[in-house]
Amino acid sequence: MNIQRWLHVHPGRRFVIGVPFVWLLIFFVVPFLILLRISVTDMGNGVNPFAPLMQAVDGSLHIMLKYQNYLSIFEEVDKGSGAKAWGQTIYLEAYLTSLKYACLTTILCLVIGYPFAYFIARAKKSVQPALLMLVMLPFWTSFLLRVYAWKGILADQGVVNNVLVWAGFIQEPLQLLYSDVSMLVGMTYVYCPFMILPLYATLVKLDFRLLEAAYDLGASPWKAFWLITVPLSKAGIIAGSMLVFIPCVGEFVIPSLLGGAENIMIGRVVWDEMFSSNNWPRASALAVVMILFILVPMAVYNHYGAEREAAGKE
Repeated sequence: MNIQRWLHVHPGRRFVIGVPFVWLLIFFVVPFLILLRISVTDMGNGVNPFAPLMQAVDGSLHIMLKYQNYLSIFEEVDKGSGAKAWGQTIYLEAYLTSLKYACLTTILCLVIGYPFAYFIARAKKSVQPALLMLVMLPFWTSFLLRVYAWKGILADQGVVNNVLVWAGFIQEPLQLLYSDVSMLVGMTYVYCPFMILPLYATLVKLDFRLLEAAYDLGASPWKAFWLITVPLSKAGIIAGSMLVFIPCVGEFVIPSLLGGAENIMIGRVVWDEMFSSNNWPRASALAVVMILFILVPMAVYNHYGAEREAAGKE
């Protein structure tokens, strides 16, 4: 919307449209710019992350931007010679680990959440509020307490191992805690409602007469589901996947409590750089790169999605 059209819009509409933009400006753009400013700060020997970026020396204005904070993410230092080269740094490993667990969690949430959402959407109207309440009920409990509960469930002497030993399936407790299993279980449990609710919102509006028509034309239940239900629920799948994937990439609490030493995700690395190493510029650079990893693919997808939608209307 250009400025002239914006000025001719009714004041009430301008207010309704402007509120989300103001919200994004205050709670996303401004914090992001602060992170970006800290990420190029040269603290020198000091501990001030807001050290000046410009300095006047002998009548000249010097701009001091430390881009090394970004290069260090991709540069590997040889401990013997001290030489720098592009390589697999601990930061890149943390990014890849975060992306791996975020993708696996999103897939698990989709596999588990889709049947849940479909069942709720097909249930009786009088029962749907109660089923939705059960989905949202975990939000009434502290996030930290829910994650801690899984430590007791997955521990060596926890509920799962005790039941398996009692049933005779295993002789000794399995190492479930501080492993890939505990990480995926914890993240899937926490973020599954974020997948179920968008899927339900899409599936509940689905015209199920289309499925009946497909059955009448000889389609099997699986074929009708794959060719009708899934395409019509694509918007819910994309929305739920984004709601799960984005917070999973930067997850900090679950990897700290349920993950092992080899499950280092980027959220933990940023925490260590900021509060253990007191290197705020590098921590900010890591956070900026993580945000770009998420925003750039989303922007590209939205751009081409809008083009496809416009082409379809033509």
